[in-house]
Amino acid sequence: MARAFKLPDLGEGIHEGEVLQVLVSEGDDIQEGNPILEVETDKAAVEIPSPYTGKVKKILVKPGDSVRVGDELIIFDVAEKEGLAQEEMAKAEPSPVEKPEMEKKEPAPPAEAAAKPRAVEGPVPAAPSTRRLARELKVDLHQVSGSGPGGRVTDEDVKSFAAGKGAEKKEKVPEERERAARPLEKAGPELPDFSKWGPVEKVPLRSIRRATARQMALAWSQIPHVNSMGEADVTLLDGFIRKHKADIESKGGRLTLTVFALKAAAAALRANPRFNASLDPAAGEIILKHYCHIGVAVNTDDGLIVPVLRDVDRKNITELSIELKAMVERTRGRKATLDEMKGGTFTITNVGPMGGGYFAPIINYPEVAILGLGSAKWQPVVKEKPGGGHEILPRLIMPVVLGIDHRILDGADALKFIDMFSRAMGDPEKMLMTV
Repeated sequence: MARAFKLPDLGEGIHEGEVLQVLVSEGDDIQEGNPILEVETDKAAVEIPSPYTGKVKKILVKPGDSVRVGDELIIFDVAEKEGLAQEEMAKAEPSPVEKPEMEKKEPAPPAEAAAKPRAVEGPVPAAPSTRRLARELKVDLHQVSGSGPGGRVTDEDVKSFAAGKGAEKKEKVPEERERAARPLEKAGPELPDFSKWGPVEKVPLRSIRRATARQMALAWSQIPHVNSMGEADVTLLDGFIRKHKADIESKGGRLTLTVFALKAAAAALRANPRFNASLDPAAGEIILKHYCHIGVAVNTDDGLIVPVLRDVDRKNITELSIELKAMVERTRGRKATLDEMKGGTFTITNVGPMGGGYFAPIINYPEVAILGLGSAKWQPVVKEKPGGGHEILPRLIMPVVLGIDHRILDGADALKFIDMFSRAMGDPEKMLMTV
C-alpha cells in the first residue's frame, strides 16, 4: 500500500527546513531507519531516517526546496501490515498542527501504561537525532517506552533504557517552554519597490541566516544591552601557547587563545554567578545555573552558529583544546547535532582571527552576558620598574568587550568580571594552578 512520509516534528520549536540532499532514488528498496533525506533547519543539518520498510515510489521534493512540518516528502510502497501499524501510531501521536483545545481533551495515559514497552512493531515515533542516538547506543526503539507526547521516544528515554533504568518522564524547563512559545513578528515594515531605481536580485533568506535574524531581533527587543570594554595583556600566554602547541596537536587538539578564554571565563562565572543566569520577568526571578556550559560562536559559510561546550569549569586545557577543535570541525561541516546547540549559559565570540578589534556583540538570549574578544596586537606599553622609574616594553594586547543585561547586571559587575578575566589571561601558569 502507498504511504506518504511527512516531515516530522524535529523538536526545539523547529517548524520548517530546507532540503539539502535526497539520499534515495525512486525504486530503491529501503529499511526502516535508513537515511533518506538531509534537511537544514534553523540550527543544524539533520539526517531524516525512513519510518518504513518498503520501496520508494515517488520523491516529492528536491534539494533547495523549503519544507514545513507535515509536508509530504516521499511516497513509499509498504506492506499492508506496515502501513496499518503506522496509522495506529499516527492516531496515538498528536499532529503538530492540532489546536491546543484538541490536545487538552485527550486524557493523560496512566503512569503504569507509560512504563510498558510498546506493543506495535511498526515505525517508532522519535526525532531523527533520537534515532541516531539509539543506533549509537545499540538500542532497539521498539523496546523503549516513550515519555513524550503520544508516546514519542526522547533522547532521555533512550539513555535511560541503555543504562537499564527504564524511561523516565522529564518535564521541559520553563525557560525552554517560554522560548518555544514566544511569537515572532511575521512581517516587518513594507519596503519600497527598489527596482524603480535599478536592477535588483532577490535571494532567499536561508535557514541559519533566518534563525540568526530571528534570534538577534528577539535579544535586542528583550535585553537592555550595556557594553564594557577592557584589554588583556596576553604576552605570556602567547609564549605559553607557542611552547606547548605541538604537544597539544599530537593529542588531537588545537591550542588557541579561545581555549584559555573558556577556562578564564569559567572561573569568572563561578566567582560571579549572576553572569551565569537567566531572568524570568513573568515570575520575577533570576535563575542561577549551577553548571557552566559555554557557547562559542563559529563563523561558517552559511552564517554564525553557536555550539555549546559542556561543563567547561570541570575540564582542563588539554580536554578543552581537543573538544573545541572537534566541535568547530563538526559545526563547519554541518555535522553538529541539535543537542550540541542548546543549553548554553554564557557565550564567547572571538573576531581576532578575522582581524577585528573592539565591537559590541549581541547577547544570546536567554543568557544575560556575552564576551567579545578582538585581535591581539603588539603595542608599546609603559611599565613601572621594580626599583622605581618606568620603561616602555612591547606587549601583546587583546581587546575585551563584555555585553551585559542591565536588568540584573551593572557596570561595576562588568568591570569586576573583565578584571578577573584579564588577570587570568595575563598569567597562564597561575591560571592552570588556580582555575
